[in-house]
Amino acid sequence: MSEAIKSWRSGPGSSWGNLLHYSHRVVPLTHRFAALPDSSPLLAYGNGRSYGDVCLNQDGVLLATRGLDRFIAFDSVSGVIECEAGVLLNDLIELTLPYGWFPPVTPGTGFVTLGGAIANDVHGKNHHRVGSFCNHVLEFELQRSDGTVLRCTPEENREWFCATAGGLGLTGLIRRVRLQLRPVPGPWLGGDSRRFRSLGEFFELDRVSGGNYEYTVAWLDCATGKSHLGRGVYMRGNHVPGREPVKSRLPVRLPLTPPFSLINGLTRNFLNQAYFHRPAAEQSAARWHYQSFFYPLDGILELNRMFGPKGFFQYQCVIPEAVAERSLTEIFERIAGSGERSFLAVLKMFGRIPPLGMMSFPRPGATLALDFPNHGARTLALLEALDAITVAAGGAVYPAKDARMSQDSFQQYFPNWRQFKAYVDPAFSSSLWRRVTQ
Repeated sequence: MSEAIKSWRSGPGSSWGNLLHYSHRVVPLTHRFAALPDSSPLLAYGNGRSYGDVCLNQDGVLLATRGLDRFIAFDSVSGVIECEAGVLLNDLIELTLPYGWFPPVTPGTGFVTLGGAIANDVHGKNHHRVGSFCNHVLEFELQRSDGTVLRCTPEENREWFCATAGGLGLTGLIRRVRLQLRPVPGPWLGGDSRRFRSLGEFFELDRVSGGNYEYTVAWLDCATGKSHLGRGVYMRGNHVPGREPVKSRLPVRLPLTPPFSLINGLTRNFLNQAYFHRPAAEQSAARWHYQSFFYPLDGILELNRMFGPKGFFQYQCVIPEAVAERSLTEIFERIAGSGERSFLAVLKMFGRIPPLGMMSFPRPGATLALDFPNHGARTLALLEALDAITVAAGGAVYPAKDARMSQDSFQQYFPNWRQFKAYVDPAFSSSLWRRVTQ
């Protein structure tokens, strides 16, 4: 059992952005057949890697699911695995990779639970090829607060499957998951990285890369203002065989939260300049271990502490492809003129494979993720301005990353929310859901 579940206490809780600190009653779950608490509102809490309040339930009950961490069955021939919803992606990979299997979709951290991956219908660097996480879920078991247990597949109880996929944890407790893994020849990826100096170059690189590479992603320099607007580094790769010895990566832990943010103008500019100009930004025939390719920031545990006690906002939007270059340019110009700077900016393209979830975030277009230290009113004003650009473009903001979008914005981004509301368990709620629907 992980340290996360051992350390639970009733009291305040937060998420990865460290912006909101709410009081909760925390109920650790250790047996998937146990009855749910006879109280409300309830909300499942996995490993707390959402950034805002989608996993928080102020003054309510958090069902801590990391104790539901058992593997039930694994077929090493077909690549189908069945396990409880509190299993982390990292633990799943540790079990299945030696047999030649890997998650079909993974976000930028391995520290997410399978239940959380379903509730937020997470996406990865290969969305243009395979869609989002729930496109590969074969089945899950959903426990409702009235004691009903539903076996949900894309065919059986399909409406509940579609409501729960990307359903923000509101339809009940996901207890058990069956997932189709994808075959891989080992832990290595091969490909290359290229510098680009404008958004036009990014879109051209992506246009010629998507057909040949399963994984594509770009880092953008948003720290140095208008002088380098739109420049970045584009990475693309595929799973490849290899017998190279794997060097063990010992994680480093930030032991405490400093009294101020370590991310300021000086450190932000230095790190972005160094990343853009490093030799590895321009390389051919590159080889990456899956950990450094998919999870480069997981090597520093409690990395969120570096933003200090005020925490940080992540803003992730998707912009339709037809207006992406124009709208993204407007976003970068707005950031450059605001005095705020993003510490980390990631840009990638979503493909056209439709998600199964009625509330899923991924949709065709360019998706941009930005990290901003919390400077209070001026940061919030910038994010409101970015919302206005996203709304005007017909885009959307990712609820798993959000801590402040307005009710009007949410309801425009997710026009199915009223249809979805009929599937929300009456005993389940979240701080985000109350904020954007009441």
